[in-house]
Amino acid sequence: MRSQTPRSAPPRPRPAPVRLLAGLVAAVLAAVLLSPAPAAAAVGSQIRYTTITSHDGTAIRAKVITPTGTEGPHPLLVMPSAWGTPHLLYVGAGARLAQESGYQVVTYSSRGFWDSGGRIEVAGPQDRADASAVIDWALENTDADPGRIGMAGISYGGGISLLTAAEDDRIRAVASLSGWADLQESLYPGGTVDVQSAELLLGAAALTGRKGETLQNVERAYRRGDIGPALDMAPDRSAATKVDRINANGTAVMMAHGWNDGMFPVGHITDFYGELSGPKRLMLAPGDHATQELFGAAGLPDEVWEGVGDWFDHHLKGEDNGVGAADPVMVKPNNGRGAWSSHPDWESVTGGEQTFHLGRPGTDWTRWQSSGAMGAEPDTGWSHGVRTGIGTTAESGTVLLSGALQQFFDVPTGVLLPTVDRYRAGVWTSPAYPDGARVAGAPEATFTLTPTAREQSVFVYLYAIDSNGRGALLSHAPHTLRDAVPGAPVTVTTELAPVVWDVPAGHRLAVVVDTRDLRYRSESTIGNRVTFTSPEAEPTRVTIPFA
Repeated sequence: MRSQTPRSAPPRPRPAPVRLLAGLVAAVLAAVLLSPAPAAAAVGSQIRYTTITSHDGTAIRAKVITPTGTEGPHPLLVMPSAWGTPHLLYVGAGARLAQESGYQVVTYSSRGFWDSGGRIEVAGPQDRADASAVIDWALENTDADPGRIGMAGISYGGGISLLTAAEDDRIRAVASLSGWADLQESLYPGGTVDVQSAELLLGAAALTGRKGETLQNVERAYRRGDIGPALDMAPDRSAATKVDRINANGTAVMMAHGWNDGMFPVGHITDFYGELSGPKRLMLAPGDHATQELFGAAGLPDEVWEGVGDWFDHHLKGEDNGVGAADPVMVKPNNGRGAWSSHPDWESVTGGEQTFHLGRPGTDWTRWQSSGAMGAEPDTGWSHGVRTGIGTTAESGTVLLSGALQQFFDVPTGVLLPTVDRYRAGVWTSPAYPDGARVAGAPEATFTLTPTAREQSVFVYLYAIDSNGRGALLSHAPHTLRDAVPGAPVTVTTELAPVVWDVPAGHRLAVVVDTRDLRYRSESTIGNRVTFTSPEAEPTRVTIPFA
């Protein structure tokens, strides 16, 4: 639902996420500078630092990585930097692509960041014009082939690559890694402000760049609690609004994303992928925002970057490497360190669904295995009220940190289900799965809520729970009612983030709904209540996809 101006002031900036981003960038740059150069195959490479004059005279600083020992023309790869990072981000990967496959690579600092001129335009028209100007420069000043041009990037660089491909039909192939397709869905999921991501982006911009007028206006409004300017700028900066142009250009699009991406949730990526009609590939694996691809960007061995190389080799060099014949959707379970599986499309990841109808939640935490049933038949006519404005032990985790722990150490965002305050949350548990199960796809929840305030946030969590009540977070979704009528019921259907998760034998599924989460700006305030009901017309239920 679209919002009116939120009334509550946003929380003060949190410096910790910014420090974490700086640490990750430092690790990547250290890997670039300290790791040995990749072994040359048929050719070597030369790297030089240059200044490219953009369309409006802005100085764009770039690293130009040219293959040596082989005749041109060479296929061209242009790589815009990620938010808050310089052109050094891709030097390792660029050198490897040049040396091993003969690509002419130009990686540059995006406008307004680090050594490039101008101001941060948030992937606006000037950023896309910069990318086209870099292509123009490369065609004039290197031995790049005008008929074989690709773009790739992580996060901000991936988003700019997709947007430029919609406007510049010279780009034959794109690889967007941890990028976004719909900016509104990314920063305002379920009508709820993602505070941690907003503060991380604004903090990184302040530390590493110069904010342009659009970003300054968005930040000033955000500090007042007004998300309107951010929503106004989002359509032009969203590839989802330009997918018809990407399709018309015939651009081959590869996307890679982490299940736990806390900045650009994975659900809108699967939606966008389904809208593409040209050659396409999707890789989904454990990880948070950009944690899958950072070390590969430094030139270290990495499955995603190997996939990027294969993608461009096929679409720019015409290599018969199996990319065109293989099932294009590749997924790896978010837990248990399982192997990749491939599928013809995103819908094929899900083999079937099970709908659980939710009964009246109980308030006795000692009977957590049976209080709040998830059954096969509709259970209607009940109501359950909870106090709002104070969180429970159910949380979605911390941007960058939680997904990285899941990726590298198989440590999930957890909960001890008996400790969830039943007076501040609804809690439901399923029967145990004696043989285990694989959840695969996007869960969906339908609730009827009766708020006592015009604006009310709820947060839906799906857990896998062991026999002691210890849970691992599979998926979650925020949802905020805007301009609701106090005392009037509202039926809400919300899609949780897609996931592939192996539920161990003997574990149960559990659903928790509360009214506060530290990742988001909650509109739920202390002193109010929200009541869950299950009317006959729309029974309260959760649909779980399985492989």
